[in-house]
Amino acid sequence: MKKYMVTAAMMAALGATGAYAEVESLDPIKLTTHDWTGQIITTTIMGEVLQTAGYNVKYVQADYIAQFAGLKTGDLDVAMEIWETTGREAMDEAFATGKVVNMGETGMDAIEEWWYPAYMEEVCPGLPDWKALNACAAEFSTPETAPLGRYLGGPVTWGGFDDERVEALGMDFEVVHAGTDAALFAELESAYQRKAPIVLWLYSPHWAPAKYDGKFVKFPPYSAECYNDASVGMNPDAAYDCGKPTGPIWKVGWEGVAKKWPGAAAAIGNFTISNADMGALVAQVDLDGASIDDAVAGWLDANKATWSAWIK
Repeated sequence: MKKYMVTAAMMAALGATGAYAEVESLDPIKLTTHDWTGQIITTTIMGEVLQTAGYNVKYVQADYIAQFAGLKTGDLDVAMEIWETTGREAMDEAFATGKVVNMGETGMDAIEEWWYPAYMEEVCPGLPDWKALNACAAEFSTPETAPLGRYLGGPVTWGGFDDERVEALGMDFEVVHAGTDAALFAELESAYQRKAPIVLWLYSPHWAPAKYDGKFVKFPPYSAECYNDASVGMNPDAAYDCGKPTGPIWKVGWEGVAKKWPGAAAAIGNFTISNADMGALVAQVDLDGASIDDAVAGWLDANKATWSAWIK
């Protein structure tokens, strides 16, 4: 379970116990956590900085898409990572209600797409084009999916419309969802070591695209119309017949945050971190075995000037 108190290591990294800003309310600011390492790191960095400024913070585990219901009502306050790639539709719907607001970019840019190891190009010429992938579907099959190829998607809660994409493009693939983020990358590591066939959901910022040699599949270019209008795209009878969007990773929150905790809202708006920094932090945890608390404490200690500016 996530700790809700500042650890000793974090306190040393933060280098202060007093508030940097006047605290408007001691009610807990509820920050959501999800099921991938990077998001928990992002949220923990923000939470610990808010705590050193004197705010009361509570981490609440929530479903990535379903959390918007809680953000609308104020049962949840802030989500630190909504990816343009998978969260745009949920964001737009929530913003339209006026009860959820955009709190700005995180500084990270997102890519989430089908990915394959470079060695698969030897058995499937024409990659990374999706049509070549489909023609080689049998090369990606498993005993459970044969004669269909197997695409290993992320956990169902991540969204992404992979099942819809396979159907809309008439692909000879079966979508199999990994149960967790860790399971997804454990299977990639196993396949990569054996040079076994695999195509799966990969994302950046993350350490995996740097560690493994491979490429993202090139689908027809994304457009909002492709997602929302079945008549647009290759299949006139189905939406999602294109690739996923790319773009910023956003911070969003309940519309009451700025009224109840204006100083905290300003700090959250000021938060920024780079893809490179996040990839390195995730690698510390997932590859080197560091705890999230220790990885965050190290970043805070090395970046005092950066986070101090968020809360001044």
